[in-house]
Formats: sequence, C-alpha cells, structure tokens
Amino acid sequence: MKAVLDAVAERLLDGDELRIRIPEICQATGVNYGSVYHHFGSREGVIDAAYEALFCTHAEQEIARWEILSSAASRESFDAGLRELLDPANHDATRVGRAMTTRIVAAAETRPALRGVVVSTQTRVSDACARALAYGQRQGWLRADATPEAMAGLVEAVAVRYGAQDLVGEDASGQADVALLVWRFLLGARDRDVLN
Repeated sequence: MKAVLDAVAERLLDGDELRIRIPEICQATGVNYGSVYHHFGSREGVIDAAYEALFCTHAEQEIARWEILSSAASRESFDAGLRELLDPANHDATRVGRAMTTRIVAAAETRPALRGVVVSTQTRVSDACARALAYGQRQGWLRADATPEAMAGLVEAVAVRYGAQDLVGEDASGQADVALLVWRFLLGARDRDVLN
C-alpha cells in the first residue's frame, strides 16, 4: 500500500485533494481497487493516511534539525544552527513541506483521526524545539528569563506565519525582520555583535 500512499501524497503535493481519484491511483500503481478500499476503508481514509505520512515526514525533519541544535559543541555552531532555523531565506527547500503542513493542519479540523496524529506529532516537534532552547539556556547562550516552552511557542508562531505565506505563494524571504526580532528575543541581553 506504500505505492498507493506515495501516489496520493504526490497528488496532494501537486494540488487539491478533490482531484484525487482512487481508480486513477489504482491504475497508476497497479494495486487492486478492492484492496485499496479494504485496507483504507474509503477514499477519505486513503487521503488521511497520505496526509499523516506527509505530516509525519516533515515533522521528523524538523525534529532532526532541533536535535542537531541540542548537541551543538560551541556557541558559534548553536548560533549558526538557530539562525538557519529562524531565517526564512534558508527555508526555500522546505517551502512545499511547510505549505503542505499548513494544509494538513487545516484538513485535520474536520478529520478527528488525523487531528489526533497532528496534535501528537506537533507536540513532539514542540518538545524537540524546547529541549534545544533549554540546552542553549543551560550553556548560557540564550536568555534565562523566559521558559524554553515560551520561547518554543514564539519560534513555532513564526513557523506558522511562514507556512501561511508558503500556502498562498508569498515569498517568505522578505520576512527577515520577523526572524531578526525573534532572534533578538531569544538572545536577550547577550552581546549584540552576533546579530549584525
């Protein structure tokens, strides 16, 4: 069934879920029509499973980025990693992923099973972000007067903003001022030379 999920996911990345036709998916993948419905239950079940796979893949990539930051050996490498995570200009490669993630979150509003997956998976991303920021605080590289969870919430709010811009096709690279404000907040009273 992986071939079916991959074919549906590819079509979701290219456009609207209303364009998903199970007979076309079966023809393209060589999978029996009855098998698809037996495995997934319905067209919506196939789409939900593909959304879940896409969301989880993108989330795992985000978690990996934050985990790398959690093991930075120096302030410079931590700063470089954090700057990369915050700067929208560095995210052109993930633009489609962010836009799709935003669409999936919206779709989850009317799909309870998908909503559960989105909530639990996004919680894992939030936790990875908070762990990385807590690591930066313990090292003395980030401000100490805000909780890692609060700082993670701010970082995630910026990511949602970028995702919304990606969804409508706007260029997020013009939002460097937002990234700089978040950067300054996270650094707190730390020396400002790193900001320039």
